[in-house]
Amino acid sequence: MIAPRRFLPSIPSLLALEAVDRLGSASAAAEELSLTQSAISRQLKTLEEQLGVDLIQRSHMRLHLTPAAQEYVQVARATLHQLAQASLKLKANPTGGSLNFSILPAFGMHWLAPRLQDFARKHPEVTVNLNTRLRPFDFDRERFDAAIHFGRKDWTGVNYLPIMREDVLPVCAPALLPDQNGNIEWLLKAPLLQLETRPDAWEKWFAVQGHEVSGIQGMLFDQFSTMCQATIHGLGVALLPSYLVDDDLKSGRLALAWDGPGFSLGDFYLVWPQSRAEPEPLKSFRLWLQDQVAVSDTDSSDAD
Repeated sequence: MIAPRRFLPSIPSLLALEAVDRLGSASAAAEELSLTQSAISRQLKTLEEQLGVDLIQRSHMRLHLTPAAQEYVQVARATLHQLAQASLKLKANPTGGSLNFSILPAFGMHWLAPRLQDFARKHPEVTVNLNTRLRPFDFDRERFDAAIHFGRKDWTGVNYLPIMREDVLPVCAPALLPDQNGNIEWLLKAPLLQLETRPDAWEKWFAVQGHEVSGIQGMLFDQFSTMCQATIHGLGVALLPSYLVDDDLKSGRLALAWDGPGFSLGDFYLVWPQSRAEPEPLKSFRLWLQDQVAVSDTDSSDAD
C-alpha cells in the first residue's frame, strides 16, 4: 500500500491548487481548467479539510499559498508532471515498452540512428523516443530513462556503459590547403572553427602535436553538423569526429589538414540513473547496445 487513503488528495484538487499558485486567482484557475470559480473554491476547501491545514491566504484580491502550502505544491506539481508524462508514454505504446532516450545530435544521427532499425527488428515491443540534450542533466527533473554522454565519467549518480572513443581529425575543404602543407605552422594562421562544448580542443590538439598555443579564436558552433557544413564550404579548419567525416574524406569534399598523432577528447557512454530500478525496455536496449559495441570493436580490430 502506498499510503493511507486519507492522505492521498484527488487529482482535481491538486490541479486547482497548482493553478491557483501559478495564476494567482480562482477565476484564472477556473478559466484554465474549464471550471467555475465556485468549483475551484470547493476543491481547495475539500483539500484543506482533508489535510487539516490552511492552504490559501488572500492579499489585495489575489490568492497566495501559505508557506507550508508553497512547499507542498512544488511536490504536487512535479507529481502531476510525472503522471502526465507516464500517461503520454503509455498512450504512445500501449504494450508498455517505451524508452525515453536523450542523445547527442551528431553521435545520434551518424552512429546510433543507422543501427536503431536493428534494435526495432529485434525488440518490436519497445518504442524508442529520442530527444536532444547537449549537456548532463538531472534525471530526477528530466524524465529520461537513459542518455548518451560524452567526455569523462563526470556525471554523478549514473551507471556507465562505455560505447566508443571519439577520435577527431583536423579537416578542411581541399581548396583551403596550402601548396606546401608540410609545416604545421600554416594551421596557426588558418581560421580554426570551434565547438561551444569543447572550447579548448584546439589547444589540446596542438599540444599533442608538440606545439603549445593559447588564446585561439575563431567561429563558434553549437553542433558538429553545422560546423561540418561550414568546413565543407571552406570557412575554416575544424576538429571533427572520424565517424562524421569518413565519407567526406573518401569523396574528396574534405581533406586532412594535418597528418599527425591521433587525438581524442573523450569517450561516449550510455548512462542511466542509479536511483531507479532498470526498466525492461532499458535493459533490452543496454544489452543490444553491448552487442553493437562488441561488433564495432571486432570490425575495428579486423581493419587494423
